[in-house]
Amino acid sequence: MASLIALVKGLVSKALKIITPEPLQLSNGKIVRPAISIMWIVIPVLTFITVWSVSMTRFRLDMLLRRGGQFFVIVARMIPPNYAYFDNIVTPLVATILMSLVGTIIGAALALPFAYASSELNQSKIGKFAVRAFFSIARTLPVLVLAVLSMIVFGAGAFAGTVAIAIFTFTIMVKMFFELIDTADMGPFEAILSSGANRIQAFWTAIMPQLWGQYYSLTLYNLEMNIRNAAILGYVGAGGIGIVLSERLAWRVYPDVGLILLVLMVTVLVIESVSREIRRRLL
Repeated sequence: MASLIALVKGLVSKALKIITPEPLQLSNGKIVRPAISIMWIVIPVLTFITVWSVSMTRFRLDMLLRRGGQFFVIVARMIPPNYAYFDNIVTPLVATILMSLVGTIIGAALALPFAYASSELNQSKIGKFAVRAFFSIARTLPVLVLAVLSMIVFGAGAFAGTVAIAIFTFTIMVKMFFELIDTADMGPFEAILSSGANRIQAFWTAIMPQLWGQYYSLTLYNLEMNIRNAAILGYVGAGGIGIVLSERLAWRVYPDVGLILLVLMVTVLVIESVSREIRRRLL
């Protein structure tokens, strides 16, 4: 018992030293008092948030340990994949890639003028604030929500998925690109302005040549994300290979699911590799 009390006292003493560090005396005799650590506030707050999160989500470690192995059972049922099913996924796979490509191109193209309007080049403070506020709100909508909204307007199918991807890319690219605009060298911009050009002309001839490589790189990065996004849009009826994946999972045809996942992984890896090489050359 005495040893336990001594251990607790030692831990408390160390904790107090962390919270309220002792003053330090420098070689010149000056005494420096270190700042009081805020860890004594951060740690309890993080502990409370963690406990509260576990309670709200009903997370159970025993359930995870007891039933987590079922994940590997399902994966085992997907092996070997049903390669004979490949002909049935070629068309949905191509549709998924085209949805991503078209949506990315449209979203990236539309983002250019709005990125300018969001940047410091826009002299209207109210206009700049309004554009930034709008896109800050728009970016909070997940791509699945955008897909559902697009389906309500345009009906189920690949077109709704393409629109959702275009809007998602549009909102992301505006944010990414206006931040790049604000970091560009403004010297050429000011020089062209002084020669009599308007701000749009100066932006196009002085700023954009500095940023084309990064713009294309960001577009390719969004394409990589959108390939993965498009694969799950089928779950809400927005076209692509996600519809086939959802159907095969619902029927518990795991060898077909295994083939779909394998093809998706290979497709994403190939596109990412090509995109990464292109971005490396652009930058």
